[in-house]
Amino acid sequence: MTVSAPDATCDPRYGADARISIVLVDAAGIEVLKTTAPMADAGGFSAVVEIPIQSAKGVMAVNAMPHGVDWCDDTGRNNRVGRGELPLERASCALPTKPLNITN
Repeated sequence: MTVSAPDATCDPRYGADARISIVLVDAAGIEVLKTTAPMADAGGFSAVVEIPIQSAKGVMAVNAMPHGVDWCDDTGRNNRVGRGELPLERASCALPTKPLNITN
């Protein structure tokens, strides 16, 4: 399966060695895969992952977020919003998740 996202439009500046963390949680609530893959400075990525054969049938959660980055600091202390560098609104810190239905 390919997990991907386009570059962000807000210039997040993740850096040349940025990575994306990809986690698959099966229908039984078990984390069946946790890996990282290269991510562009602007956040875009495309990674091929194998769905483990032991995954429970049903709806699996596919999570992807920047690895090793405080990607959603809603306190404003550790990001450019808190330092007043950019006039941004704080975003929701909900885990970015997409469903995947496992049938066989």
